[in-house]
Amino acid sequence: MKNTRNSLFFLLFLCTSWALNAQYIQVDDTYSAQQLVQNVLVNNSPCAGVSNITVSGDTFSGIQNSYGFFTNNTVVFPFTSGIVLTTSRAKKAEGPNSSLIDEGSTSWAGDYDLEQALGITGSINATSLEFDFTPISSKISFDYVFASEEYHDYASCRYSDGFAFLLKEANTQDRYENLALVPNTTTPVKVTSVHPLIPGNNGCPAINEQYFDAFNGTEYPTNYNGQTVAMTAKATVIPGRTYHIKLVIADEENYRYDSAIFLSGGSFNVGADLGENKLIATNNPICAGETYDLNATQSGNNTYKWFRNNFEIFGEISPIYTVRNSGVYKVEITLNGTACIATGTVTIEYSAKPVLTSTVLIQCDDNNDGVSTFDLTKVNTIITSGNSQLSTPIFYENITDINPIPNPTNYQNITTNTVYGKVTNQFGCTAFATVNLQIANNSIATQNPIIKCDSDANQDGFVAFDLNTDATPQILSNLPSGLVVEYYLTENDAILQNNPLPNNYTNTTENEQVIYARIVNGSDCFGITPIKLKIIVFKPANFSDETVYICDGNPKRIAIANGFSSYSWSNGSITSFTSIATAGNYTVTASNAEGCIATKKFIAIASGIATITSVDINDFSGNGNSVLINYTGIGDYEFSLDGVHFQNSPLFTNVQEGDYLVYIKDIYGCGMPTPTRIFVLDYPRFFTPNGDSYNDFWKIKNSAKYPNMLLYIFDRYGKLITQVNPKGNGWDGTYNGRPVPAEDYWFSIILENNRIIKGHFALLR
Repeated sequence: MKNTRNSLFFLLFLCTSWALNAQYIQVDDTYSAQQLVQNVLVNNSPCAGVSNITVSGDTFSGIQNSYGFFTNNTVVFPFTSGIVLTTSRAKKAEGPNSSLIDEGSTSWAGDYDLEQALGITGSINATSLEFDFTPISSKISFDYVFASEEYHDYASCRYSDGFAFLLKEANTQDRYENLALVPNTTTPVKVTSVHPLIPGNNGCPAINEQYFDAFNGTEYPTNYNGQTVAMTAKATVIPGRTYHIKLVIADEENYRYDSAIFLSGGSFNVGADLGENKLIATNNPICAGETYDLNATQSGNNTYKWFRNNFEIFGEISPIYTVRNSGVYKVEITLNGTACIATGTVTIEYSAKPVLTSTVLIQCDDNNDGVSTFDLTKVNTIITSGNSQLSTPIFYENITDINPIPNPTNYQNITTNTVYGKVTNQFGCTAFATVNLQIANNSIATQNPIIKCDSDANQDGFVAFDLNTDATPQILSNLPSGLVVEYYLTENDAILQNNPLPNNYTNTTENEQVIYARIVNGSDCFGITPIKLKIIVFKPANFSDETVYICDGNPKRIAIANGFSSYSWSNGSITSFTSIATAGNYTVTASNAEGCIATKKFIAIASGIATITSVDINDFSGNGNSVLINYTGIGDYEFSLDGVHFQNSPLFTNVQEGDYLVYIKDIYGCGMPTPTRIFVLDYPRFFTPNGDSYNDFWKIKNSAKYPNMLLYIFDRYGKLITQVNPKGNGWDGTYNGRPVPAEDYWFSIILENNRIIKGHFALLR
């Protein structure tokens, strides 16, 4: 039983070990240069004619080489077997990608030819495989992958080992040609020339990213951080001439972070080049309906066989085959009756031509001569059906014309009523659409003027029209649905669709202006018609604001002129007048025959007759006499003491003695109350009782109006001289019938309201 268990364990270990190793490439570094080239790279092809084979590199203590033969059992790596050339031990190339390949020595030299080809210096740790070959056809090619530990982080932006596939005619001093180039460029393939976007502050943009395969995780068939996609190196050669090729790789600057070239076994092909694949994916397919010649011509006495999709095309034995359908095409050339069969393969795909829509473009004619100006670009979207992958149409008068119509936005149908729009798809395939040019003959009714009232405060004959609302419904009335109206300042602009007017348009000619409406049906002109814009200025006379006054609540009639079409008062009246009895603002809106309106405002203010409540009289003061009228009332008033002269103030100053009537007048015409009579009293400052009948008595004028007045006269010593009767003639200057001396005398007046007035006067003789 122990032996059985041990045997089972050993078998399980072998199976597990084989399964694990099957995930990674395996490298045999014992192959000789002859084996690597003859048995692996050219696979003993009779077409190659190889000789003078050498290999160089480092032997790492004499037991491990920097080159070898690899095999691969996975689909992750593109080659099943081939040659590996490295800047380290070749065995280090075996997966998984779990360790850093970072070895070499300063005694392991670089390669001068590589440095010359790449324009570098200081290469180190070079491995090269060289041989001569004599082709019997004009093309050679082989497939390869470049892998490197320098595919990591920011190193991809700065560092790269170098490699080259160097070709020249054997035994000459010719310069080498490097075949390891980025396709369709002269750029050598390196880490720094083929990588994706490297993000970060120390990163760099992608360059030739389509040729980069991937950054590798741990479980990858090789032990490198990243690699290119499978690429093909190829060259044109002269049959029968001997060439020397050198496949070389080396570290650049130092031995750190190693790299490798993987060459696909049997891929060294000496055959025919049928040109690049014509693929939709690479934007270079053949256009439908076109033919494409495949030229496999080789010098010498050769026989040719052609195949499509691996089926022989019987009867096609010419070196040139004309392709008319998509497919994978291959040629087999038996060269000069030898056993060498050179092959060439190419994939051809066809692109359909653009699918276009022919159309009609209808334009309006300003003078009915059948010739108008067309903007051909109006049908661009119709022709291409809005396909953004198609080019903008280019128009020609004839399909065979070389020169296109020079100004398609301003084309006149003088010579033809049919033009052609040429459109190209993304692959360069072209097609033509027919555009028939026609003149519109639709009948457009004569349009009524678009009348609008100038309703702003300026009333200058300029008005903003909303053309879409004011004009479009009238124009489209009784026309087919789906039409659109555009507006232009001139008929020519309408035809050319130049300088369209905005929808919100203010006329530029005072009171009246003609513009042109273009009726559009998609890209076609349905018709053009003039439209008159008419502005009504409605400025009736006497329509400024007016202030009126309502006296003591009595109704007042307010009115505007007769003759307007309608009236609308803010209080509901609809005639030219109305009656109001309360203060406030009243408006009347009048309209004319065109429906234009004007509004007048009446500002009604309450007023009324005043009531005199009292009169304050300040008299016996000479020039200081004053009268103050006290009153009540809601109006604005003027005041007078004679009914003739009025003032704004109820206070009168410097009033002379006399008999007055007090008046209060409402300035808004509401009237006056009954005037009040007042007397302004004063005393004489002297009198002369000398019998000349002038100023012989001292008395108070108008004192008789105050019968209850008490008037006493005293001498300077306070002796009562007399009491004067207010109704009498006054004091005659005597005391007990005898004249008193000329001097000052004093008086005291007691009025009915117990007001006491005292003063003195002079008696002069």
